[in-house]
Amino acid sequence: MATRSPFPFVDSLLDAVGQRFAPPPWAVHEAQRRLVLLLNHVLMQEPQAMERLRRQAGRLVEVRWRIFHVRLAATPAGLLDLAEAAPAPDLTLTVTEDSPWALGQAALRGTKPPVRIEGDVQFAAEVNWLVDHVRWDVEEDLARLLGDAPAHALGQAARGMAEALRRFTPGGAPAASPGPSPAPMAGTTAGNP
Repeated sequence: MATRSPFPFVDSLLDAVGQRFAPPPWAVHEAQRRLVLLLNHVLMQEPQAMERLRRQAGRLVEVRWRIFHVRLAATPAGLLDLAEAAPAPDLTLTVTEDSPWALGQAALRGTKPPVRIEGDVQFAAEVNWLVDHVRWDVEEDLARLLGDAPAHALGQAARGMAEALRRFTPGGAPAASPGPSPAPMAGTTAGNP
């Protein structure tokens, strides 16, 4: 069931801004570089995830949402890097939900957004495994900077706010377990390129 934003002007504003005021290419590239650094930081904490990516070295995945897109390549080190625009991707993942409001609600519920998948089925299965099993332990990173006690207190406060937001959103029942249960990727359309 698609949930409409209570602020439809926000969706229309995002559409207008996206069509008229595209960010400069250097800003897009720099934001993508920062995203790759964050993803690699999270991957380096999971040796099994790095091993799975090592087996996919050289493969390209393109992720799209509205006007935004990023092309990532699996490296021989088991990490990710930005891919050149020239070669066709082995896998294309397109988030089909246009509303940022609905995406935020899905994130609060711990569910995946609807995604159209095109490309290599085996590579899609590996990416799905990564999405289901790799989690960023923000509290552990904060503990390195602030110490264990302050990081734990901040983590508890963040979990409390997330739980309150979950109860506030439509269909957002309280979480029964500490983490969301993995759900299969929605809307699969797969075939080898």
